[in-house]
Amino acid sequence: MVQQNFLWGHEKRYNDFPSYFKKKFAERVQKVSIDAGFTCPNRDGTKGKGGCTYCNNKTFKPTYCNLENSVTSQIQQGVDFFAKKYHAMKFLAYFQAFTNTYAPLENLKLLYEEALRHPKIVGLVISTRPDSVDEKLLDYLAELSKKVYVMVEFGLESHLDKTLKSINRGHTFADSVWALEQTAKRGINNCAHLIVGLSGETRNDWLEQAKVISQLPVKNLKLHQLQIHKETVLEQQYWGNPAMFNIFSAEEYIELVVDYLEFLNPKIIVERFISQAPPEMLVAPKWGLKNFEFVAKVEKRLAERNTWQGRLFQS
Repeated sequence: MVQQNFLWGHEKRYNDFPSYFKKKFAERVQKVSIDAGFTCPNRDGTKGKGGCTYCNNKTFKPTYCNLENSVTSQIQQGVDFFAKKYHAMKFLAYFQAFTNTYAPLENLKLLYEEALRHPKIVGLVISTRPDSVDEKLLDYLAELSKKVYVMVEFGLESHLDKTLKSINRGHTFADSVWALEQTAKRGINNCAHLIVGLSGETRNDWLEQAKVISQLPVKNLKLHQLQIHKETVLEQQYWGNPAMFNIFSAEEYIELVVDYLEFLNPKIIVERFISQAPPEMLVAPKWGLKNFEFVAKVEKRLAERNTWQGRLFQS
């Protein structure tokens, strides 16, 4: 028996981000990535040095993102790129590289408001760490969100403090809970970013993570399979001891994603299942799948198992 009356109001078997966005905006909306020159507190010595063991920002920065280009220039180049594919659309300014709240509030206001002055920009997506926001910044973003769409994307990465320590994250899960609660309390859209497959974690840990996240005020969720990128500490560790890592096949990860979705709160909007690094920067796993191809496989598997997001969720 196929369930038709899902909480999210359409026939897809999970609460997907594109459907949500189509309802929210009258036209196509696309993120435009920006590198505003930020660093991180665990790179400059405030929390640590060297950064997270998995991190190489080159794996997700478009070529137009560089510090020689102003915020306005980067936005325009991104807009021009997408204009070749789509005629009528608006954009979200995606402050993506490193920790995009890691500066004095007055500096942040200048950057965010420069982005919002572009006529095609209808909102902001701000990628940051849960330990790099404070109440004054969140109060400002709450006021801003009354006028435009604002999403704060937090890199939680894991719900286990032992894992956060092992990947040199520099914050605790308690920091993550605080950040999610504070944004939700102020009516700011938030997104939790989690890596599935980190060393030392098990299948039971990942399913427990789905249950833990489901009890928090998470609006959006981004999942990310463990990838080993070149020029990272993780790469060195991988070549030293490959057996310590959970390198999934595509089929194994699809099955895990379906299991994860079953325990996930149906109110949480799922933005992404995988991350795609440029092939020349990827050590493992090498699936050769585009995002849309992976999504299609997940949807097919959900149907085959006659299951859906939240089927096993307990509030």
